[in-house]
Amino acid sequence: MSIPINHYEKSRALFERACKVIPSGIYGHLGPAEGCMIPVDAFPLYCDHAKGSYFWDVDGNRFIDYMCAYGPNVLGYNDPEVDEAARRQLEKGNCTTNPSPVMIDFADLLVDTVASADWAFFAKNGNDVTSLAVMTARAHTHRKKIVFFKGYYHGVSPWTQKIDYPGILPEEVCNNIYVPWNDIDALRETFEVNRGEIAAVIAQPYMHGNFADNVMPAEGFWQQVRDLCSNEETILIIDDVRAGFRLDLAGSDHYFGFEADMICFCKALANGYNVSALCGKEFLKNTVSGMTYTGSYWMSAVPFAAGIACINKMKRLNLPALLMEKGKKLTDGLVEIAAQAGFHLVVSGAPSLFYLRTADDDSLMLHQAYIAEMVRRGVFMTNHHNHFLNASLSDEDIEYTWQVAREAWAAVKENRG
Repeated sequence: MSIPINHYEKSRALFERACKVIPSGIYGHLGPAEGCMIPVDAFPLYCDHAKGSYFWDVDGNRFIDYMCAYGPNVLGYNDPEVDEAARRQLEKGNCTTNPSPVMIDFADLLVDTVASADWAFFAKNGNDVTSLAVMTARAHTHRKKIVFFKGYYHGVSPWTQKIDYPGILPEEVCNNIYVPWNDIDALRETFEVNRGEIAAVIAQPYMHGNFADNVMPAEGFWQQVRDLCSNEETILIIDDVRAGFRLDLAGSDHYFGFEADMICFCKALANGYNVSALCGKEFLKNTVSGMTYTGSYWMSAVPFAAGIACINKMKRLNLPALLMEKGKKLTDGLVEIAAQAGFHLVVSGAPSLFYLRTADDDSLMLHQAYIAEMVRRGVFMTNHHNHFLNASLSDEDIEYTWQVAREAWAAVKENRG
């Protein structure tokens, strides 16, 4: 029997209402204008409730969620251990004049867990801590220039944008230098040309950008980057906001066999409670202590309690290995099903946050058609972004995803004539 096709009448009505009072109706990467939800009519726009590996939209459709709120859902929506820890702390207090001691407990746990961490500084979003990391590097080195790897994403602050983006001034990005990923010779040349001027190299642990296959570091690449930065007294910053704890609970730098000077965490830190963390080496602690950098809710206690529960549960589950296993099983099956239907589905990146691309179609429309048919049948993915897994994903969920994939490819073939 065919899987029913979803309809989204209530989502559309809500979106029309939202557009009257909210810019774009839904702004940012969750919005239908960002290019990862095309055709728009295949996707729900508003969620009613969620549990485990599923969310239900306002029209009552259930989805197996392979975006996991774009990463924060790492254990499963409404994980009972994390939510109970948060509830207990909420009864004691959350946003108070003085911070709760639970902040110290959380920092202790991160220092004990993350290989390159001697301290932890907390904020709310990944952008908060990548920005602090760059500010710290500049303050410590008294230098201006920052090296990025092409294809990066480190947040939305002006320093990480491009010159032709609306509202960005030339002087905000004039000290940015861009080099190709995995090209150690280009990086070495950049250091030679800008000797004594580079404050930091900031990078994701591997290239997991949008609209392109994800690319792992070449053999020995990170070790050479580490040596270059050390020799030039340049700060090495790892943006682990997206990949953090999905490769290695000690940090993705540890996974790839080196140590960052600072490392940024957010998405998987507290299973959806709003907290981020910048961790770093002892020699940078005094510099961070002297920064003027804070926010109204950055010391809220509830997310700290949730983060402690989340990290402890990730440790008990050996979460990175669990997600790698689930991701490999899922994507191996998806590739096989595509091949049986006559299509070539390419998987790249780590299995715990995999990227999908349908080969032999530079227009991207074939892949968009496939993803649309998946979503219409209750498997939520997006077109050109890496996907995420959470610990609650079951073998039954994976098998149902495969069933949907078979019908999705059949629908693509039928629609192509």
